[in-house]
Amino acid sequence: MTNILMIEDDPEFSLFLGEYLEQYNIKITNYEDPYLGLSAGISNYDLLILDLTLPGMDGIDVCKEVSNKYDIPIIISSARGDVTDKVIGLQLGADYYLPKPYDPKEMYAVIQSLLRRSKKLNVNQNSSDFSFDKSKCKISFKDEDLHLTQAEYEVLICLLSHKNAVISREQIVNECESLSDSYSKSLDVIIGRLRSKFGDDSKNPKYLFAIRGLGYKLVQ
Repeated sequence: MTNILMIEDDPEFSLFLGEYLEQYNIKITNYEDPYLGLSAGISNYDLLILDLTLPGMDGIDVCKEVSNKYDIPIIISSARGDVTDKVIGLQLGADYYLPKPYDPKEMYAVIQSLLRRSKKLNVNQNSSDFSFDKSKCKISFKDEDLHLTQAEYEVLICLLSHKNAVISREQIVNECESLSDSYSKSLDVIIGRLRSKFGDDSKNPKYLFAIRGLGYKLVQ
């Protein structure tokens, strides 16, 4: 059975969606209170469906906290039609933005697509020299845990989440709470320390490449 965590303050809507998805062996556990949802053992679920308009905490903040700590697909399901909310949600780690109202068949299709993608990513992660577990804030290299500072962890997890793609300095800073300025030398220092921790040569790198004028790229 697929277990989905839902944080949605409309119990009738969550019940309606849950009854529909039950026929596909999908179980929804809903929390109207976002704080209860965040403490519900997120790593035990296969996917999160998240509303944005919640009591006491904005859904965008929930999205940011979950994506920073857990490796779980996130679907934002919201009646808020502002394109800014959509862009910010996707930038902070959401995998899909499904505006309300929608047909439950569409939600089922999105769930299936994201779960297939998540399984493929897990296979790729296990076959690489790097592996990570966001729920435990742990990154390993060749089956040995890396001892990282908070800033080093945030930068490396950002690069691993976008591996084989060039990611700009600005995007790295935006995704790392420990950094504040993309023009600061602190990012360069952290990159240098990361290279030394997994034995990468800056002049002849195997894993972490600096792309002049664009940013960085972690290759697997």
